[in-house]
Amino acid sequence: MNANPSGGCGSAHCACSGQLQIVPASINGIALHEPGESVDAQTLRERAWTELLRQRAVSLGLLPRVTGLLAPELNEVERKVIEAMTDDEVRSPEPTEEECQRYYEANKPHFIVGQSLHVRHILFAVTPGVNVHALTQRAEAALLELARKDVPPGRFEQLAAELSNCPSSAQGGDLGWVGPQDCAPELANELFFQSDSRWGMGVHPRLVHTRFGLHIIEVLGRKKGTLPSFDEVREQITSRLRLQSRATALRQYMRLLVGQATVEGIDLEGADSPLVQ
Repeated sequence: MNANPSGGCGSAHCACSGQLQIVPASINGIALHEPGESVDAQTLRERAWTELLRQRAVSLGLLPRVTGLLAPELNEVERKVIEAMTDDEVRSPEPTEEECQRYYEANKPHFIVGQSLHVRHILFAVTPGVNVHALTQRAEAALLELARKDVPPGRFEQLAAELSNCPSSAQGGDLGWVGPQDCAPELANELFFQSDSRWGMGVHPRLVHTRFGLHIIEVLGRKKGTLPSFDEVREQITSRLRLQSRATALRQYMRLLVGQATVEGIDLEGADSPLVQ
């Protein structure tokens, strides 16, 4: 029996047409896209959040109801109405002096200015199709060799030239002097911001994992930098905590709207409890 390439049963008397029907996702019965329209996940989520906010504005009498069953495209005036609504409905507390002080004490390495390291590395890049287990074994073997006390001079440069997937391999893996802002976030976190980051000079005792792959790191020099006082960075900390508080309140607000809505065809995180400030 030959398979029907269309995917249907082939009978003219059956409702199965063989065509994949894309049922529109919807918020309270208002579709987020046309039937059959293919929408990527990120775009669909953005439309869902926008429609939830638009319907909230309608319920408050701030925007008129739509006559159709398809979510409308918002104009600039309508967007400003929704922004004003969220500013009014989403209230987040101002960070206290004590909260700012605690943040400063817990994150002192992030405020140090002028710190830098003279670093060289060997990168084992994780690319599509690579055997990560085998790659990790090669990286660990090279790290063990370089961590030995009797490693011969020039061996790091030699292995960098042979193994590293970074252009710096042509310079023995030398990256020069780098600060936190010059590194991938994962590398900056490991070298500058961990409580045990100041492990000293020489080869880092463990592989460092970043979005680019696995790194063997050696520190050749260190400039310590200086830590500003709390008073010098108080406003910076206040602004940062204010943004975090606002983002948390907005997430809670949107979860509340999701929990109150009938959401079909898309997975959104919801909540059925009042907005927590």
